Amino acid sequence: MPAPTTPEAEQQPSSVKNATAEQARQAPLPLKESRPTGLRIPAAGVDAEKMLDLGIGADGELEVPPASQGEVPGWWTGGVTPGQKGAAVLVAHYDTANGPALMRNVAKVEVGDKIMVPRADGSTATFAVREIQQVGKEDFPTHKVYGATERPELRLLTCGGPIKDGHRTDNIILYADLVR
Repeated sequence: MPAPTTPEAEQQPSSVKNATAEQARQAPLPLKESRPTGLRIPAAGVDAEKMLDLGIGADGELEVPPASQGEVPGWWTGGVTPGQKGAAVLVAHYDTANGPALMRNVAKVEVGDKIMVPRADGSTATFAVREIQQVGKEDFPTHKVYGATERPELRLLTCGGPIKDGHRTDNIILYADLVR
């Protein structure tokens, strides 16, 4: 994801403290398939009322929202919808060449915080953050993010770390479990 190159942008916090909690012994029943229509994360001041569809690009990598839509998250349509059994994957920018973006306050998110995903059927899938991980893009945990799960889970991906060659060097991943 391209990042701004202004001195102000380079001073923005772009790191999180890795943290984890135990997964609940019992999860709520999975929800039926329903497309995500937005994203709310009160701890980070996120309240998006739109969701883009994302696929796999020509380079074999997961697409990201265009820089012109830095305030809009995206959902990987190759996976389950948020609330279904499995790992639903959402992507949102920390910043773009246009400046701070939707996940600019990701450092404020802590284990236990809620992530709400409104859905086309009128329901909202509510998740609790179980783990926060910052990892270099070259060490991206593909299986951990996209691997099969026995319960409804969410992965929210954004960028972090320093800027190198116009891009953030790391990914920040929020792993969350459906709580209702």
